[in-house]
This record gives sequence, structure tokens and C-alpha cells, in this order.
Amino acid sequence: MHAPATTRIHIAKEYLHFSSAHFTIFSATEREDLHGHTFYTTATVECVVGEDGLAFDYNLVKTRLKALCDQLDEKVLLPERSPHLSLTNEDGYLVARFGNERIPFLPRDVITMPLRNITVEELAPWFLAELLEDSEIATITNLRRVELSVSSGPGQWAESSWDAP
Repeated sequence: MHAPATTRIHIAKEYLHFSSAHFTIFSATEREDLHGHTFYTTATVECVVGEDGLAFDYNLVKTRLKALCDQLDEKVLLPERSPHLSLTNEDGYLVARFGNERIPFLPRDVITMPLRNITVEELAPWFLAELLEDSEIATITNLRRVELSVSSGPGQWAESSWDAP
């Protein structure tokens, strides 16, 4: 009798990306100019291989990541939890205030996120949490570890991970 085999499935599809604008906030007085990136996501899932020789239905992860990418695509991303940025609705605009700056946006162009900053190191755990909270992914009972990575450009990645209890 052999112990169940584990495997690592790495999911990195070309379509798992989104193009968004943001600015990184460095302090109460310093931020980047508004600019954009094409962000890429990947997932690595470690799990026990079943008696049928399958780990899990990869489409569950690919479909959820694609939906999350689509949600953020072609939007300005703003952090809701930054101590240096306030967001208000004024006269039909979402207004971001940073120091003495008043930065108005059309609400349809913005996604506010429960993050402190819009950086890959904040986006990676957000994607991971959203993935793990998905009811279909919760049905994968043989998960041992999930790693989620987000890139803002070639060679610049952040990774967040979850280990089964």
C-alpha cells in the first residue's frame, strides 16, 4: 500500500490578466502618478491525487481567476483602507483626496478595493482570498496548499499562499 501521491498543478494561462490604472501611495505626501499595467495572475495548487489519477477540475480555478481578472479589467483601482487617501462621492463623481489633491473619477471607471494600497503585494492575497472563498473551489477537499501570484510586469511578482490546516 502506497501513501497517496501529491502533485503541484501550476495554472498560468495567457488570458489570466487584467489591464488597470493605479498609483502607489508611498507616504502622506508622496505618490506615483496615475499609470497603468497589464497585471498577470497564476495559481499553483498542491493536492492529493485521487484514485482516478486526477487532482481536481482545473477549470474551477481557471474560471474563477478569469472572472476576477474581468472584474478589474479596464478600471482604475483605488484602495479603501489607505491611511493617506480618502474616497467620497461628490456631484456624481468618486473623488479621491490625497493631501491637497482632489482627483475626480467617473464611478463607472473605478473599482475600490478593501486594500491599503494597490500593489502586487496587496493584490496577491486579495486574489487568494477571493479564490478560496469561492463555493465551487471549496468543494475541492484534497487541497494541501494554494499559491497565488500577481505580476505588474516581467520579473516583478508577489505571491500569497494558504496551507490546509
